[in-house]
Amino acid sequence: MNRRENLKLLFTGSVGAGLLLTGCEPEQVAIQGQVMTGGTPGGRTEEEKARDAKLLSESFFTEEEMKKLNTLVDIIMPADSESPSATELKVPDFIEFMMKDQPGMQTPMRGGLMWLDFEADELFGKKFNELSKEEVIQIVDLVAWPEKATEAYSGGVRWFNMLRNLTCSGYFSTEAGWKYMGYMGNQPNVWDGVPQNVLDKHGLSNPEKYLSIYLKPEERGKVAEWDEEGNLIG
Repeated sequence: MNRRENLKLLFTGSVGAGLLLTGCEPEQVAIQGQVMTGGTPGGRTEEEKARDAKLLSESFFTEEEMKKLNTLVDIIMPADSESPSATELKVPDFIEFMMKDQPGMQTPMRGGLMWLDFEADELFGKKFNELSKEEVIQIVDLVAWPEKATEAYSGGVRWFNMLRNLTCSGYFSTEAGWKYMGYMGNQPNVWDGVPQNVLDKHGLSNPEKYLSIYLKPEERGKVAEWDEEGNLIG
């Protein structure tokens, strides 16, 4: 089983518990048509919208750091025949936002990105962004497998775990990520009564006098009507 399949299985079980929303702009997160009292569509307050706008206007990663991120997230979540790569889904932009939204992540993230250059220089005599794909994988493999990593790389393992978690959080909270896992979420459905074969098995039937007012799938959005005596009329 490859890395991508391991991640798929991991997040299929936890998607409802801890994944973060992508598309941090309020208009992307808002639930269309739903307005909560005292707030904005989807429950966003004006203060929250202003804070998001401020964070989105700022930059944390340098151009060199963003290039490293693009390389790494596509190793963690590469494109395949079923779904796009992490960079195609703008996962680095998600991580950029999270660095500003959760400042406690900034120092370890930047330290890990700096370590890449140190390790690249030690092993290959050049910067990380100058490495070949094969050389990049050699460095990633030092910290990507916690059970195989040596004690000397324990700090790098913790950093890469954080990066991997952020990558997967961004990836699997996009529509493409949901489709990849087969995650359906909460979707409306219709129950149109006990199936006829079940009724027949038990010698039962639906009262014919109610057939005309039973809920029909095509009418599930219709509001019920009652007469003055409390009888359902439509």
